[in-house]
Amino acid sequence: MNKLKALAVLLLISSMAYAGGYRVSTQSNRQLAMGHTGVAVVNNADILFFNPAGIVHLENKLNFSAGGFGVISSVKYQNSEFGTSSETESPTGTPVYAYGTYKINEKLAVGLGIYTPFGSNVTWDTNWAGSHLVNEIDLSAIFIQPTVAYKLFDSVSIGGGPIIAIGGVSFNRNAGRSLTNEQGERSNVAIEDSGVLAYGWTAGLMFTPNDRFAFGFNYRSLINIESTEGTATFSNFPNSSLTPDNGDTGFTATLPLPAEITVGLSHKFFNDKLLLAFDYNRALWSEYESLDLVFENGSTSINPRNYKDSSTWRLGAQYTATDKLILRAGYYFDESPVQSGFFAPETPRNDSNGYTFGFTYQVNSKLAVDASFLYLRFKEIDESYDFFTDPGASSPSTFGGTYKSQALIPGIGVTYSM
Repeated sequence: MNKLKALAVLLLISSMAYAGGYRVSTQSNRQLAMGHTGVAVVNNADILFFNPAGIVHLENKLNFSAGGFGVISSVKYQNSEFGTSSETESPTGTPVYAYGTYKINEKLAVGLGIYTPFGSNVTWDTNWAGSHLVNEIDLSAIFIQPTVAYKLFDSVSIGGGPIIAIGGVSFNRNAGRSLTNEQGERSNVAIEDSGVLAYGWTAGLMFTPNDRFAFGFNYRSLINIESTEGTATFSNFPNSSLTPDNGDTGFTATLPLPAEITVGLSHKFFNDKLLLAFDYNRALWSEYESLDLVFENGSTSINPRNYKDSSTWRLGAQYTATDKLILRAGYYFDESPVQSGFFAPETPRNDSNGYTFGFTYQVNSKLAVDASFLYLRFKEIDESYDFFTDPGASSPSTFGGTYKSQALIPGIGVTYSM
């Protein structure tokens, strides 16, 4: 019985980590409009996220930036062999950000950032073909980043600071393909945890040999989300020695958010009216090889995941049309870290193409309004999840099909400098 309990909770927790692998870039309206480039672009206080070394290059003494987005996503699943299909509901996520910086002198600056780099909200139809893997998941993470930057030379600056992560998750799925209680109700397992604290750090370097060219480097450390007070709830299980008892049980688990390395450059043209930027990002997902769980009764369970490192290539452009209007556009290609055979519908994603545009309207010398829009198209994929075992079964089964996914992400924000 404990073994079956461990397996049920294991599959649920692994979905949380998979959701962490789903990362839509929404940390700045200005930079999202430029393909989310930014490690070598000093636009406003948003540079605190992209490259903390850049905050000392801001012209104004005090800078503030805040904004949010509406994430409207959809996923369609179809298995032509069995004639089954389903589509997720269209929940609207609302990632937000706020950054503030203060220049103490020409060589030293400090800042604080609050942003939401990880999150997922997916709801499938109840009792759809994959309900034994997931019915609904809601994952969120808030990062708080104090930052300091120092200019070593006129052309070289460094910066960094700690990251405080606050995470939470709720998740539920049916316990098997056909398992029910004596009244015919589907057996269900749900997981919930909130207020989980974790810590990491970030560091950056910026090289600006002249007023037109910039090179940037940023590293963000691995952050382990350790769940120690979560609750797993089992409901509608039949009264049998072969199935878990109905009710709650505790667990602990460690879920990694990967380290990231970003390098990039930018250059200004045509009397500084046009700025072009390029970023390359490498997410070190290969650190996530397995998921270990420890239950209140002292038993353990290990789940291999075998993620791979993934890359993102970003291009962006910014054009100053008038004294009050700046136009932006961009594109990025984002690789999935999920390997074949591990494709699950908790947060179904694949390689994606992101198309972006936006603008800034300068209301006055201190206040500006920023807007952006991202169309994110995931490559259609025919894949499977090969590691689900029904209660009482001796070997895992495969759940697969064709997935089509996309997301529309409009955003708006404000910046203030003085």
